[in-house]
Amino acid sequence: MDLKQMYREIVNEHNLHPSHKHDTENPSVVLRGVNPSCGDDIFLQLKIEDGIITDGSYVGSGCAISQASADMMLDLVIGQSEDEARRLADVFLRMIKGEASGEEIESLDEAAALENVSKMPARVK
Repeated sequence: MDLKQMYREIVNEHNLHPSHKHDTENPSVVLRGVNPSCGDDIFLQLKIEDGIITDGSYVGSGCAISQASADMMLDLVIGQSEDEARRLADVFLRMIKGEASGEEIESLDEAAALENVSKMPARVK
């Protein structure tokens, strides 16, 4: 199996069987992400205690890439400090814009599977 196929399978698995697609009871923070050009509309819900993201989820609709990326990012940030979560989000955004280094992309674990999104400008939003 080539690397591109493996990445497609990772994205597909997170889209079809998300671990974090549900409501979080009493979230500390709710953020909304909308991409009107393709219909993505996601609400990210995080529980933060003493500066650590202790739980998180998302609800909403959108394409496979948006759903999988929300699920993968939650895998990355749950258990992290707010600062580390912001750093990871920054690396992720720079990755999909084609601006992150290889070392930075490796820090994204499975979310690195979305690196090719940088070649799809409509998805970057």
